[in-house]
Parts: sequence; structure tokens; C-alpha cells
Amino acid sequence: MSDFTMDFGWRVYHPNPTKPSFKLPAGAVDAHCHVFGPGDVFPYAPQRKYTPCDGPKEKLWALRDHLGLSRNVIVQATCHGADNRALVDALAHSDGKARGVATVTKDVTEQELQELHAAGVRGVRFNFVKRLVDKLPFDTLEIISQKIAPLGWHIVIYFEAQELPELYSFFTSLPTDVVVDHMGRPDVTKPIDGEEFSLFLELLKTNKNFWCKVSCPERLTQQASYNYDDVVPFARKVVETFPDRVLWGTDWPHPNLKSHTPDEGQLVDFIPRIAVTAELQQKLLVDNPMHLYWPEEQG
Repeated sequence: MSDFTMDFGWRVYHPNPTKPSFKLPAGAVDAHCHVFGPGDVFPYAPQRKYTPCDGPKEKLWALRDHLGLSRNVIVQATCHGADNRALVDALAHSDGKARGVATVTKDVTEQELQELHAAGVRGVRFNFVKRLVDKLPFDTLEIISQKIAPLGWHIVIYFEAQELPELYSFFTSLPTDVVVDHMGRPDVTKPIDGEEFSLFLELLKTNKNFWCKVSCPERLTQQASYNYDDVVPFARKVVETFPDRVLWGTDWPHPNLKSHTPDEGQLVDFIPRIAVTAELQQKLLVDNPMHLYWPEEQG
């Protein structure tokens, strides 16, 4: 029994997601998901901003199989800080069907990075969402960036749209491939050709090393119906403009989501609304994530 009690009002992931109507292409990858604990085995970080429900690897594998997915990219959750043990354990028990994105500190050693690489880690995450983490000094992130670059890893960045102007120069100075979480969290009540989203598109257009996850319509929608209609134009624009640099993921088990409990089957059925051809779906779900995370299997 865990000593950790999840936060009051925390929304536990869907207990019985529907079977999606959309049939995923063979080899489809969930390129953004998490594992939480369990807390009695992999304790949550003392400095965490939230305490979630346990979301163990076994539940993630079950969801993968239920939805018709083949692989997972597990992103280190902020509630675990830079303690990557839960992530590494999940990778070790994935039968090669998972890769990881870790969180490390500037003091990480070359040996520790090599061990993470051997475990299946292929990137690190920098979180700039102020409500989730304390502000990180840019010099620390630069040190980490230089340490991981020789491994061929990429950097995942998580930020909100209004923060992009002040972070733009730093982001474009990063020495690796860069993957943006959740389209940079656009305000979907604003025009798609407005200043905020146009700046994000410009970031992708002028920096060929930048990739984008067209994930988390459940976080972006402002509609009470939760059918995500207001997110579709934004995600579709990114997919059709940058088809070779987009990824998709469930974000299971949906940390800190307070509006509703997403049905992952419905999230899969969101895909053909933003990637409307079989060719775009193949790139989004198979070719692109395989290029980033399993390049050795692409010949």
C-alpha cells in the first residue's frame, strides 16, 4: 500500500475506454504517455507539484493493446522529478516495445546517460510550464543539451503559447532535434492565423530540426461537449504543413486534467479528423515516431 495519497479532486484515468472506430495502421506508436509509480515501489519526488493516482506500466500495456497500438514512448512525469526508475523499469519490461524520454540534472554523468541509453531512453524533457515546475535557468539546460547531443538524443519542450516569444531564441539555439509537446498549447479560441499560432508555425517552418506532437485535444478544447471540434483546425494545419515532423500520443493517464476524464478510444478517433489520408496517418503514427525512436529498424 502506497504512503502517497493522490490529490483531492484528481481525475483517475478512464476505467473502460471505448474501442475506437478508427483502425490504426500496423505498427502505430503512442508517442506521448506516462507511468506513475506505483508510489510504494517508485516514490514520487519530494519537490513534486502534484501527487497523482498510480498509473503503472501494466495498465499502460493493457491500454496499448485495447486501442490497437503497437508501441509506446514514455515521457518522464514531473511528479517523479529526475528519478527515472519508474520509467526505466517500464522500458525494461516492454519487450522492446517502448522507448523513453527522461529528466536529468546538469550533474548527470556520462555513465548515467549511457545506462539510460541502454535502457531505451532517447531524449530529455524540459518543462517550461510555470505551474508545474520551478523556473529552470537556461545555463543548466544548455549544459544538459551539450551532454546529450553526442548520444543522438532529442529534447522535448513543454510550454504554453504565450511564453513562446520570450523562449524563442533559446529554443532555436538548442543543438539537437527538438520535439514540442501538444502544439505549444495554443489558445484555440484565438484565430488560427493570429499572432500566437503564426509564431509557432514560423518556429516549425524555419527550424527543420523541430518536431511537433499534435496531441492533447482534451487539454486544449474550450468546448463543454469535449468532442474537440475547436482543436481540429489547429492540429490539421500542423499535420498537413509538416507531415514528416509530427507525432501523436494519448497522454495517458492525463496528469492534472481537471475538466473531464478523456476516453482514449475517442482520442484515437480524433486522428482521422486531423490526418485525413492514409498517407498522413502512416507518417504521423508509424514512420515519424519510428524515425525518432527506433531508427535502427528502418534499415
